[in-house]
Amino acid sequence: MLFVTLIGTDLDQWNYVVSIATIEATYPDDRTYIIAIVRQLLRNSMIARWGAAFLGPHFFTSLGTLPRYLREWDVYRKAATEQQLSFRDSYPCLTDRVKATPFDPHYFFQAAWLARRVHQAVPPFHVDIGSSVMMINVLSASVKTIFVDYRPLRVQLSNFLPLGGDIVRLPFRSGAITSLSCLHVIEHIGLGRYGDPINPAGSQLAAAELQRVLQPGGRLFLSVPVGRERVCFNAHRVFSPSTIRAFFPELQLKSFSLVDDSGQLNEGVPLEAAVKLDYGCGLFEFVKARE
Repeated sequence: MLFVTLIGTDLDQWNYVVSIATIEATYPDDRTYIIAIVRQLLRNSMIARWGAAFLGPHFFTSLGTLPRYLREWDVYRKAATEQQLSFRDSYPCLTDRVKATPFDPHYFFQAAWLARRVHQAVPPFHVDIGSSVMMINVLSASVKTIFVDYRPLRVQLSNFLPLGGDIVRLPFRSGAITSLSCLHVIEHIGLGRYGDPINPAGSQLAAAELQRVLQPGGRLFLSVPVGRERVCFNAHRVFSPSTIRAFFPELQLKSFSLVDDSGQLNEGVPLEAAVKLDYGCGLFEFVKARE
């Protein structure tokens, strides 16, 4: 695992860190290599594919659509006279036939929200702490991106530098980062879900570190579940917007947007708009005051 203790903001330092990280990523340890092989074998197993079709919350839906799958298998087999159809290669996808494209509103809108703001700001590079890798890898197409996660991401990609790190002990000097994001992350810290130590103050400690590493004039893009404040152990916490605001006494709130309980994006709304929600997504854009 690679940990970088000091990272400045100039691009020479970026290139130095990239060279170190590339060496680390090129030589994964034996345990990681073995795990990758086992996962690949399981992924290609017929038993795993059929098991995945029925395990989980869609069991009854899958069971109900199985007769249709078998009928269509037979129709296809008879029509595809020049193709070999083997049950061993079957891969049943039984719940995808829906009338509209399904999506998670929190993750869909927070990705769009972040990308538009980073694109407008044009930072020399961007740092993300633990957000969705499917979002951050796309962001790296337009801006050099450092991605830090407690569970290191072992990939190599141009403009993209993954590092191992702990959000409560970030591997950056104070005031080093001009553009920083952390989306749907701090609500998990201290609950042990991802292997981190149990700590009821985990979210506050994470917030303090994000505040510490942000440069004066720099921007922090943060999202968390908002609504009725509670702990849903060990999945996540839900916060009132005022609690999140209080976590960052050194930052100014530049804008607040919201994905409400119906899955709609509401941009530029007051914090009070989230008070009556059950499980919304608050999108906070903070700026650190210049000294």
